[in-house]
Amino acid sequence: MYTINWGDLTVETFLRDYWQQKPLLIRNAFPSLEPVISSDELAGLSLEEDIESRLIQFKPDSSEYQLERGPLKEEAFANLPESHWTLLVQAVDHYSPEAKALLGAFNFVPNWRIDDLMISYATPGGGVGPHYDNYDVFLIQAEGTRRWELGDIESSQSPRLPDAPVMVLSEFQSRKSFELEPGDMLYLPPQVAHNGIATSEDCVTYSAGFRAPSDAEILRTVSDYIGESLMSEQRFSDAKRLACQSPGEIDQASVNQIEQRLKELLSNRDQLENALGALFSEPKYPDQAESNDPNTYQSWLEETNEFGIEIAPNNRLLYLEGDQFKLFCNGEQIDLDEFDIALAKQLADQSYLSAEEFNLEDSDLLKSLFLSGVVQ
Repeated sequence: MYTINWGDLTVETFLRDYWQQKPLLIRNAFPSLEPVISSDELAGLSLEEDIESRLIQFKPDSSEYQLERGPLKEEAFANLPESHWTLLVQAVDHYSPEAKALLGAFNFVPNWRIDDLMISYATPGGGVGPHYDNYDVFLIQAEGTRRWELGDIESSQSPRLPDAPVMVLSEFQSRKSFELEPGDMLYLPPQVAHNGIATSEDCVTYSAGFRAPSDAEILRTVSDYIGESLMSEQRFSDAKRLACQSPGEIDQASVNQIEQRLKELLSNRDQLENALGALFSEPKYPDQAESNDPNTYQSWLEETNEFGIEIAPNNRLLYLEGDQFKLFCNGEQIDLDEFDIALAKQLADQSYLSAEEFNLEDSDLLKSLFLSGVVQ
């Protein structure tokens, strides 16, 4: 199990003074950190069809970037120069138990906020260029060294390098810089411009990224959810309206009436919870869902009494406790019996249950999760 060495800080102090506010460098945050995956294994993942990866080269002479998206071919690595390139592989926690365990060090933030663990391998001078992210990120140096340059707060209006295959800020100015060694960790809140440059051979950096749904995404999700529950007869109505004096005008009375109606629709707490539960539990790669053979359920159930169970990669199990207990999995709400609530909560909180921690008896919830490939 991984834990963060906060030094003189505490988790509470970090959340109060730094989270979503300002960068923080933590030296030796992960003492004696062992690689969660080898560089050769990382390169192997980039060759796989369903794994998201990128190979970025920087041309120092022309200051140009070259991007190749996965799946990569082995020849791509054979023709690379000795410097100024980086390989990035997303969601390594889906394929490496050790990488998944490393994300557990950030459980002081709700699971629905955690996105994935990206790993980058870079040669000297390698990097993706100065950029910013719209989400929080913890940058953990695993092997080699990397210099991180931090700039100003940027946005979608900030000038970018034209015609570049990756988003690169064209007017980046470094305000401070840090040289990270193995075990060091740099936290960056959203929109802080940063530029990471490998300063050694075999530079490996782990990026723990966090989900941050945009207002537009939340609004679309909630409005779609509410809209699907409305009958076609529920429409704008203006009984007893006054005669209009200007037929071409959209009158304020109509606007006010619609505004009030929207407020009433959005004030339904139950529908809001259901919409957000579906949104927050969506897996990173919905198309990669895999179900299990019903004929293997009984044999699997017998194994759970010895080895326990865990949530399979690329699956999200979340719950909400309001007026009633609600369970969400991979974008859907799950009906469950009251005696399964304790099991659901513990599994969602821990992602893993040993046979000793919980009496893993047969239940409708357990069977449903197994058949849909959520647990293994």
